[in-house]
Amino acid sequence: MLLKDLTSIIEHEYVNGDQNAEISGIAYDSRRVKPGDLFVCIKGFKVDGHEFISQAIGQGAAAVIVEKEVEDAKVPLIKVKNSRRALALISAAFFGNPSSKFKLIGVTGTNGKTTTTYLIKTILEQGGSKVGLIGTNQNMIGDKVLPAERTTPESLELQQLFSDMVKEKIDYVVMEVSSHSLELNRVDGCNFEIGIFTNITQDHLDFHVTMENYLKAKTTLFKRCKKGIINVDDSSSEYILNNGTCEMITFGIDKEADIHAKDIEISEKGVKFDVDTPYGSKFIELGIPGRFSVYNALGSIGACLALGISLEQIQQGLKQAKGVPGRAQIVETGKDFTVLIDYAHTPDGLENILNTVNGFAKGRVVTLFGCGGDRDKTKRPIMGEIAGKLSDFCIITSDNPRTEDPLQILNHIEEGIKKTDCSYVVIENRFEAIKYALENAKKDDVIVLAGKGHETYQILKDRVIHFDEKEIVESILREAGNGE
Repeated sequence: MLLKDLTSIIEHEYVNGDQNAEISGIAYDSRRVKPGDLFVCIKGFKVDGHEFISQAIGQGAAAVIVEKEVEDAKVPLIKVKNSRRALALISAAFFGNPSSKFKLIGVTGTNGKTTTTYLIKTILEQGGSKVGLIGTNQNMIGDKVLPAERTTPESLELQQLFSDMVKEKIDYVVMEVSSHSLELNRVDGCNFEIGIFTNITQDHLDFHVTMENYLKAKTTLFKRCKKGIINVDDSSSEYILNNGTCEMITFGIDKEADIHAKDIEISEKGVKFDVDTPYGSKFIELGIPGRFSVYNALGSIGACLALGISLEQIQQGLKQAKGVPGRAQIVETGKDFTVLIDYAHTPDGLENILNTVNGFAKGRVVTLFGCGGDRDKTKRPIMGEIAGKLSDFCIITSDNPRTEDPLQILNHIEEGIKKTDCSYVVIENRFEAIKYALENAKKDDVIVLAGKGHETYQILKDRVIHFDEKEIVESILREAGNGE
């Protein structure tokens, strides 16, 4: 592909050098540059790609995109205002705009994104379609599972993945769209057929600073998709409905909506409810417990109806849907108590799962949780207070402390839990905390391990260790059994 074919689709301040240079690939990491690549300089949070131009050229870069003045690079140089956006647009063009060759469904919101994508995938596959999935847990091309490094991949990897999906003749792709990806232009150049808004609660303020900025970032999806499926029960929906530019379809429980749930039954086995839609009404069964599961189902119903899927296919797909690993996941223990793993790592997420558990728990609700280091500190006491109010006993422990002092994080959480009358212990080592919870469990207790969910690792100050909570629970119980 010629350089001029790529530069013609992006806004640029100037171009120096031969526009007929042949471009054989794209890179934004100088260590991955191959001869003939176009190197895009990204100014990151820790590293500035402009500092590695010489290295990239030394490895054979045929041209360079920059967003600030640099010395003569001795290769064609293109200066732009936003190199992240440029990377996204030229990546889409380089791979032949793959998202225009299938129907793309994007799901954004603080909570519920992962489960909603899996529900939609199941419904669409129920009708015989081949579906790709991109998200927090994993990426999938049909049944083929690929690892996921972040909720939404960087634009270059995203377009490469889309291209691979086109080669596999995928009909639909359903993906989680994070606020980071919207703010950092990762999904620029994507052709969204459907956008879904689940909800918005406090999260990522270390990045967005204010809730207003966070909401604005989420809203950009609804200026890019053709149809928006909006949770009208969420207070932020009004802003999206007023500022989005797509056709809007609403769903909800408490307020009047296009897709409306009523006569809801919630148990430890799942949810049942009647749904009214412009296309008729149906009785829905979903084997995932919690009021939030009703919302996830409603968003999925709205999206699939907007895609032309029948209510009968939607009903059957939801009935067959299985839970997502790390989301309200019950670990089989063979004991007289229950262990439940959930990814809840935000105030709203923790409140949702604990309200769900309180709805069916016969004994104590025991909550084990922490908060991530190098992330929004303001939510820590809030989560402590929520856990204290909704639990009979709490175990405060580490999540992913990263570079922060774990004890400082725990102190922040304690500030909140001390506002309640809930008994608690502090055990910094998460393995030891889980062991304590299991060894002290009583009949009919529900032990909620919150925060890690599907993650199989823990990020400590100087290393990343393997940490799979399902494996750990099973191992501790097995050891205890051998010791009896």
